[in-house]
Amino acid sequence: MLGSDALAFFRAWIANPLRVAAIAPSGRAVADLMTQGVSPSTGQVLELGAGTGPFTKALLARGVPERSITLVEYDPTFARLLRHRFPLARVLHMDATELATTGLFAGAAVGAVISGLGILTMPPDKASAILSGAFACMAPGGAFYQITYGPRCPVPSRILEQLGLEAMRCGWTMRNLPPASVYRITRSLDHPSCL
Repeated sequence: MLGSDALAFFRAWIANPLRVAAIAPSGRAVADLMTQGVSPSTGQVLELGAGTGPFTKALLARGVPERSITLVEYDPTFARLLRHRFPLARVLHMDATELATTGLFAGAAVGAVISGLGILTMPPDKASAILSGAFACMAPGGAFYQITYGPRCPVPSRILEQLGLEAMRCGWTMRNLPPASVYRITRSLDHPSCL
């Protein structure tokens, strides 16, 4: 299964390298780093760019109920795979920039967002739309966890400032292809910490 995941991921990356942020699925070390601040008490979890599901598996290993997870995936092949692997999760084949207009969480706020999206390579208006949409459905004190392969936060400072957000690097691992960092983004008044 892991070999076929890597092949499917590589094919998707070759087809559209700007939409698929990495050449291989995220490994266990970065999946653990991405989900370290999430637990069963977090409530609803929204995962953006779920790919083949390594972060989803890490969420389940932390005790998050599968029914509490919503997976957003733009690639139709990955969306079908996710529906098969996580039948109790809500899997949506959609563009994450549409979060603010869909009303996905009417009446039930999200406690955490796990983002495998390539925010670093996106135009600023797309990155802003994704973050504003995610925070529009997020509970007070909720956090947005973002993976990046670059040397700094992938969300430009001016977007963070415009949206009233703060970013803090939670950690870094070489045990991923490519090596990756994780940032925790919160509303400025929520005083971010990694756990």
